[in-house]
Amino acid sequence: MKIIKPSYTLYMQSSDLLEIPRRIEACGRVCYKSEDKITSESAETFCRNIIARGHEAVLEHCSFTVKFICDRGVSHELVRHRIASFCQESTRYCNYSQDRFGREITVIEPCYLKPDTKAYDIWKTQCGNAESAYFSLLDLGCTPQEARAVLPNSLKTEVMMTANIREWRHFFKLRCSLAAHPQMRELTIPLLHDLKAALPQLFEDINEASVRG
Repeated sequence: MKIIKPSYTLYMQSSDLLEIPRRIEACGRVCYKSEDKITSESAETFCRNIIARGHEAVLEHCSFTVKFICDRGVSHELVRHRIASFCQESTRYCNYSQDRFGREITVIEPCYLKPDTKAYDIWKTQCGNAESAYFSLLDLGCTPQEARAVLPNSLKTEVMMTANIREWRHFFKLRCSLAAHPQMRELTIPLLHDLKAALPQLFEDINEASVRG
């Protein structure tokens, strides 16, 4: 059994970062027929202004993709954002007894359990027991989709999530909230910080320290 930390990958090139605010401005200025005001530097101010006015429908014209590596519990919360599009590692078709999976399951270490504590040892032991039961079911002739019934909530999964800017803003307001699950915040707060650095005009107003669910 392999134990790993959760992670994410932002699928966005530097050229895409520059294009997003420009495209939002180009789309949004149609509403006001103010295309003549577009300059090489006007997109940043335009995006901040439409957010301040609550005209966030304009933000739906641009999207990006993030790959999350998390446990199955967190993934269930991700896919509740029904406006987004998802592809997810399938326990119906992935057979973790195969060489390409290292003949073992991979689990996500809970951020709220500390190694070398009784609680952590209980979690690790039970994940190991689940792995043993899973392989035993496969040995007895069960298919992966049948054997998965004993896999733990901590099982690693990979999720590709694509959403427009408006939905990502909604996502962060919910999933960086102080009321959100700690393993969700473990992923979303660093991602939000990355996006604030890359696209401040679109995300800088979201403050995870004060947002509540």
